Amino acid sequence: MRIWLFKTEPDAFSLNDLQAAPDGTSGWDGVRNYQARNRLRDEVSNGDRVLIYHSSCKVPAIVGEAEVVSDAYPDPSQFITGGAGEDPRSHPDNPRWYQVDVRYRRHFPEPLSLATIRDHAEFADMELVTRPRLSIQQITDRQYRQILTLCGADEPRSATGAA
Repeated sequence: MRIWLFKTEPDAFSLNDLQAAPDGTSGWDGVRNYQARNRLRDEVSNGDRVLIYHSSCKVPAIVGEAEVVSDAYPDPSQFITGGAGEDPRSHPDNPRWYQVDVRYRRHFPEPLSLATIRDHAEFADMELVTRPRLSIQQITDRQYRQILTLCGADEPRSATGAA
């Protein structure tokens, strides 16, 4: 099991939107960066944990947790003519873009702001600090445990939602 940080703009799709989706599950679509795509396609796996990070908002922060519930598959939005995710260079027999399905797990009692992350030396090597524009980032176990502590959510949740 790996731990990831997925960035999203809450005006486009928030943790609340994920929670409100049928069964709290949604496709994580619209990734249009090749390095993030490669991680989704080649590294992110069913059962991995995901920290949800709200970006491009008043207070960018890690706000909660989800779980990957599928392996990667072609992002259907790339094939919708005139759609926001359309990529005319992509073909169903050779797709460029991939997505995974994620399921809501929990909101954290206290969001962990980017400013707070930058203030803690133990996060100096975190991709959110060193490569802030990448939308799919790997989190180490050490970083994950520290994030949970700072968010007031010390115990990781299992797939059933129990601590």
